[in-house]
Amino acid sequence: MSKKAAPHRSAAFSFAQTRAKVSPMDHLALTPELILQAYANGVFPMAEGRDDHEIFWVDPRERGIIPLDGFHISRSLAKVIRSDRFRVTFNQDFEGVMEGCADRDETWINDTIFELYGALHAMGFGHSLEIWQGEQLVGGTYGLTLGTAFFGESMFSRAPNASKVALAYMVARLNRTGFTLFDTQFLTPHLASLGGIEIPRAQYRELLRNALQARADITALARDLTPQEVVQDSGQRS
Repeated sequence: MSKKAAPHRSAAFSFAQTRAKVSPMDHLALTPELILQAYANGVFPMAEGRDDHEIFWVDPRERGIIPLDGFHISRSLAKVIRSDRFRVTFNQDFEGVMEGCADRDETWINDTIFELYGALHAMGFGHSLEIWQGEQLVGGTYGLTLGTAFFGESMFSRAPNASKVALAYMVARLNRTGFTLFDTQFLTPHLASLGGIEIPRAQYRELLRNALQARADITALARDLTPQEVVQDSGQRS
């Protein structure tokens, strides 16, 4: 499927309204196209662990999002962003970011998900933002794009504040390239501290429906963003 042929919502995905995790899938039947169709219908795949071959569709009752006009950069984080502590790149090491996100005791990223999202990156739907110290990858985040929706999959940090800096740069990029929805799937205390919120499933699906009716290109920046632009775009708060 080409990037221009983004999937539409379909009645093929119908899930129980009272459960977040539904129906294990035959991972051999999964394709990148099926994954895109699932996201267009508000559901996403997860595994129980790196070595678990079983994958589930997940449809949370409460959905985590980051309102793109409400991302919170504290003064201390702004100071980190403005420093020369990190180097930031975009779409330079998608596999490395996925590996970083999976390198923890508990992960939902198994080998099948690695292969599928790697294929989606090659197709132009998967994107990563990398944080470097010298030549070492110390943080990052990755996700998928459809229409004007960005589906944030995961993030990692091997240096203090690296994942926060990655999110700040990603939000600035999304804002400047016309995106309207940043789906974080779930809300964690870490995301809440940056402005993340939870919304009911029905409200999320309305936002998703609207986002799929338009188009945006996350790669459509003429140049890299400066630290000052990232901080200014957030409307820094104390």
